[in-house]
Amino acid sequence: MTNTAYCEIPRGTMARSARIAALPLAFGGRAVAGWGKRLAGADAEQVSASAMERNAEQLFAVLGRLKGGAMKIGQALSVYDSMIPAEIAEPYQQALVKLQSAGPTMPAATVHRILAEQFGRDWQRRFRSFDDTPAAAASVGQVHHAVWADGREVAVKIQYPGAGDALDADLRTLERFSKLFTLIVPALDAKALMRELRDRMLEELDYRAEADRQRRFAAAYAGDPDLHVPAVVASAPKVIVAEWLDGVSLGTMTARPAATAREQALRDEWAHTIIETMFSSPERVGMLHADPHPGNFMVLSDGRLAMIDFGAVAELPDGFPPVLARILRHVADAEPARMMRLMLAEGFVGGDVPAEDVLRYIGALADPLRTDTFRFHRAWLAQEGSRVLDLRGKALRSLALPPQHMLIVRVLSGWTNILAQLDCTVAARPLAEEWLPEF
Repeated sequence: MTNTAYCEIPRGTMARSARIAALPLAFGGRAVAGWGKRLAGADAEQVSASAMERNAEQLFAVLGRLKGGAMKIGQALSVYDSMIPAEIAEPYQQALVKLQSAGPTMPAATVHRILAEQFGRDWQRRFRSFDDTPAAAASVGQVHHAVWADGREVAVKIQYPGAGDALDADLRTLERFSKLFTLIVPALDAKALMRELRDRMLEELDYRAEADRQRRFAAAYAGDPDLHVPAVVASAPKVIVAEWLDGVSLGTMTARPAATAREQALRDEWAHTIIETMFSSPERVGMLHADPHPGNFMVLSDGRLAMIDFGAVAELPDGFPPVLARILRHVADAEPARMMRLMLAEGFVGGDVPAEDVLRYIGALADPLRTDTFRFHRAWLAQEGSRVLDLRGKALRSLALPPQHMLIVRVLSGWTNILAQLDCTVAARPLAEEWLPEF
């Protein structure tokens, strides 16, 4: 099989940098062209909307084409689409959906070569059948459907050739052009996000380590009535073979409103499972899934959720950090003095900032914990995003996110955004009280 859409990941730093560096020039050129059209009498709103749509398409086309770190960072940003200003939301959301779903795929000859390198020249004897057409494509690998020698249906995840070199080049280049991503989330500290993501991304290149983490999650959640983790069948440094799952990505559900009351009830159950997993896994597994992305959960035919892709996982052998649980509790219960004492001690605040302003600024993170049940929805999150933007330029410049806490805060905020896209009602506070002893 030949896939003409695929082109092996550009490995050279200069080639990859040039593609990313060209983005701000293209955006600026469109802005100048837009002014020219307006002077010629074109409608200003139509000109702006057209330019934003082309910017969105180009930005995410470049990220998807480069794969590696570029696409991965784009996926990390994509969970924040509920906070995109309404006037530019539609073109960016359309481009984000494309980025979340797939990128160009490898031809069969490349896939076979990698399997031979990882499992030996007789790799085909391990399978009864192997589908050369990929079932899914992501940032650093793609997945094929196959039947294992013992008759089990399996998913074969294969890493793109050159993914490691591409990742290194992207991380160095994207940090230099981090201001580009404020086109998507104006309040985002993109440099800090990329520094934190670097550690997670480098881990994703070792599929054997990822397989070991997946085995630990599968053992901890074996028999769980609400969450399924697929079993690992075999692994190598660049390949993971795991149980095949029949289902649909949670991302397909976030793209549209619930069609029926039954579907809404299922969404509420999924939200409960997601939050419980996020709070319980540090205690049950000693780890936290650190890639908040709707594509990493699947809805199975029986209505349960399945968690997949364990490339980005944080080791938390001592459980959820007690200080973060206490800060969340003080924010949820509107206790600014206690909140500030902890935040000052942990380095969240580096100057003389009014506690009430800090409480208002970070309050959205604890909104779901203020009452026994809470509804996550886009309008709420968009309102909170606007409020944060209004406050950002004032006395809150002294706020910081300590490196040791950045990952967990990113995961919490990422899932808050995804649940808002899902539009669901869940009893989050009782789950926090159950699984976070310091809350």
